[in-house]
Amino acid sequence: MNTLFINRVLIDWTRIPEESYLRGIPALSGVSEIPLAHPVTFFVGENGTGKSTLLEAIAVASGFNPEGGTRNYSFSTYDSHSDLHTALRLSRGVRRARSGYFLRAESFYNVATREEEYSRGPGGVPKHFHERSHGESFLSLAGDFRPDGLYLLDEPEAALSPQRQLTLLRQISRCADAGAQFIIATHAPILLALPGAGILTFDDGSIRPCAYEETGSYRITELFIRNREQLLKRLLSD
Repeated sequence: MNTLFINRVLIDWTRIPEESYLRGIPALSGVSEIPLAHPVTFFVGENGTGKSTLLEAIAVASGFNPEGGTRNYSFSTYDSHSDLHTALRLSRGVRRARSGYFLRAESFYNVATREEEYSRGPGGVPKHFHERSHGESFLSLAGDFRPDGLYLLDEPEAALSPQRQLTLLRQISRCADAGAQFIIATHAPILLALPGAGILTFDDGSIRPCAYEETGSYRITELFIRNREQLLKRLLSD
């Protein structure tokens, strides 16, 4: 029995206008089905390959606010999200997520501001994100991950030191083992090393599974660490 909250993402391209820029994203264009087979799935690839676009569409189709937050967040600072969510159908498992969060590093300031407002209501427990560093706020959110939750994270490593990335990795692993599902767009080789996670690369104009060692994040990091002086000399020689 499939216990994932979302096990497939289906795209109906007839709902996307012919002139839409979405059709010009090689990895996404023409893809009709994206299977999700693991409690943790990573989206990897170069900037502009469509990782965040797809993750955002999955989040909106799942009922989350485009700028981030829980499903209870409803606000708009600037409408920059694509129309891809209108063409998505999410194939769901027998379980239903009772909690969840959509984290976007680029718009987290706006979410933190709204959180201050929402928490003033009856029963609200303010997080005071603005009183903490960016990284501390991210880890505070991770501490609220629950086994019954669906978590969509867009570049969660953006504000975290390598040591704090290991802390986040541990929290993701614990919650995923207990029943949570994570879909994460990332460039962080530390996070990508999570045992048992699925990795989908958006490079080379397609979406396909790949091994950890095949990701650009791993290969470039390894190359730099092993050949730092030679690489820097060549890179900076001009």
